[in-house]
Amino acid sequence: MTSRGFKATARTSSEARAVARTQTLIKGTNGIGTVRRTTLPGGLRIVTETQPSVRSATFGIWAHVGSRDETPSLNGATHYLEHLLFKGTARRSALDISAALDAVGGEMNAFTAKEYTCYYARVLDTDLPLAIDVVCDMLTGSLILEEDVDVERGAILEEIAMTEDDPGDCVHDLFAHTMFGDSALGRPVLGTVDTVNALTADRIRRFYRKHYDPTHLVVACAGNVDHQKVVRQVRAAFEKASAFRAPQAEPIGPREGRRTVRAAGRMELLGRKTEQAHVVLGMPGLARTDDRRWALGVLNTALGGGMSSRLFQEVREKRGLAYSVYSYTSGFADCGLFGVYAGCRPSQVHDVLQICRDELDQVAEHGLSDDEIARAVGQLQGSTVLGLEDTGALMNRIGKSELCWGEQMSVDDMLARIAAVTADEVRSVARDILGQRPSLSVIGPLKDKQAARLQAAVA
Repeated sequence: MTSRGFKATARTSSEARAVARTQTLIKGTNGIGTVRRTTLPGGLRIVTETQPSVRSATFGIWAHVGSRDETPSLNGATHYLEHLLFKGTARRSALDISAALDAVGGEMNAFTAKEYTCYYARVLDTDLPLAIDVVCDMLTGSLILEEDVDVERGAILEEIAMTEDDPGDCVHDLFAHTMFGDSALGRPVLGTVDTVNALTADRIRRFYRKHYDPTHLVVACAGNVDHQKVVRQVRAAFEKASAFRAPQAEPIGPREGRRTVRAAGRMELLGRKTEQAHVVLGMPGLARTDDRRWALGVLNTALGGGMSSRLFQEVREKRGLAYSVYSYTSGFADCGLFGVYAGCRPSQVHDVLQICRDELDQVAEHGLSDDEIARAVGQLQGSTVLGLEDTGALMNRIGKSELCWGEQMSVDDMLARIAAVTADEVRSVARDILGQRPSLSVIGPLKDKQAARLQAAVA
């Protein structure tokens, strides 16, 4: 069962007097797995998934803003703001915020991505009102004081340094830059040392006011919850903040993207004194709304999604050339990436890349066998269900679905879409994606004379 989302339209005078609108998007069995959405008059959406058999609940607020919305000089502002919302409000100090959740054994955190940000707390179901109050207070009542900006700058610079010390992580940022260049999608979510040092409290406050309002927000809650109680508690929490008492407004629709230019045949090498060379070989993928994403998911699973995948078998099991090798996909509003990662000894990097390139070329030309496709379908179905076994994962699913697609899909429908993927669809998407000229990013102790040999991988 798929429930289509909203589309922003001009409102009539009767619509301007509208009250909160509640819809059942997915009707569960005996209330289990029921997903409901309430849209408040000011444009705030609240979605819940009910799981009465658990004793926990996860509450999150998703903001329709990510590093993609930053100008070059603001690179890192979204992530900086994520940190600052934990630093205190008019009602709570930073210690009060953390102590409130610690006192009930709860977990609280946030994450920033290229196209969205999420703040969440996981607690016992009886402590859900506390989680709602604290997270809503953080998001609507943050002070963003000058002294907090200065203190948190040091923590963020340490986070950047930590990422740069992990080449297995850093290489993915390098690959994004290789593919997207100096566009918003090509820049790191954390920002750089220079951009973070240049951000001021005033600029961050302006960024906050521009991107954090009810029409840009989705509240998601999953677990042993009552939808109407969550709505009442969230509405009361938002009404405490005058800046969030929005007039009549419709929520914004899913992001449409900006037709980001994607590169082909590019190579970037970053010299580091590491024991391994870390490589990503990849090409443009699919936007997250592309109907072929289900077939691409099956292809990705068969190629590098598990221990029986082609890349794992050829690179690790048969030859022992790498400990970690896998493929992955990233989908954005208007484009995507397909990549193959491997970490290996520098002396083996050319052999690893050649094997990966040969496998991609072979699948592009000849496709996967029926057995490989059937195994990948089963693996993808199983991992999909197992990945939704806790309330945090459920909250992520319904929150991201509402923000990015404007609709909800039941687990049964997801499994049916995966099962419906045909061998011809997988072979077609393999030709389209893997048949493109790849790009390459490498971090490691590589010498200048190796560049020419590496260039062959993207020729």
